[in-house]
Amino acid sequence: MCPPSSFAHADTDAKAPVLDTETFVPSTEISKSVYAHVSSILSPAILNHSIRVYLYAKILAEITDSSYASDPVKHDILFTACLFHDIGTTSEYNGTQRFEVEGGDAAVKHLIGRGVSKELAHEAWMAISLHTSAGIAERINELTGIVREAILFDFGRPRVHAEELIKRRESFEGQFARQGIEKVLGDAVVEQAVKNPEKAPSASWPGVLYRAHLAEPEYDGVNKAF
Repeated sequence: MCPPSSFAHADTDAKAPVLDTETFVPSTEISKSVYAHVSSILSPAILNHSIRVYLYAKILAEITDSSYASDPVKHDILFTACLFHDIGTTSEYNGTQRFEVEGGDAAVKHLIGRGVSKELAHEAWMAISLHTSAGIAERINELTGIVREAILFDFGRPRVHAEELIKRRESFEGQFARQGIEKVLGDAVVEQAVKNPEKAPSASWPGVLYRAHLAEPEYDGVNKAF
């Protein structure tokens, strides 16, 4: 990975492309507010990744006849969970907790501030805070499982309904380019850990990435533990 002073700056400093949001953002005020917020602070690579995760999650929800696909209110929560899941890597939400938890807290604040119930906001919190928790996210509840599977697919680890998702991969990546997401995201997580190691507990995904960085601090590729 890059030395701490140069983590992901090339991508983070870039301007996000102007996208036709009507083609993927749900037409509700909640979802529109979510997109307006995250698109203003996420790097282009992480924003595109988050959009792809939503599009895959939407397909998974539809395939399984989930209420997160059919109920507009719950669909807002699905959209929020996907778009906010990596927002804890930004400087705006770089608190003292793991990036996943900071992102969950940010989503709850955003949703409750717009009239969403605490119960539904907590659904988003779990999906975001647990999205790197293998073996837990898949089983704790429906939304968390859907989001986890969509993230895994976008990182090339298909498991459920892969044949349906694969049909859309080329189109989604053509619209929302990968832009080196593995390096950008890994570097963003490690940059926070370098400044505050408490954000990377040893048993966590940030902790695994951080240890890989400490083992080879001058390595300039995708984090080997990604």
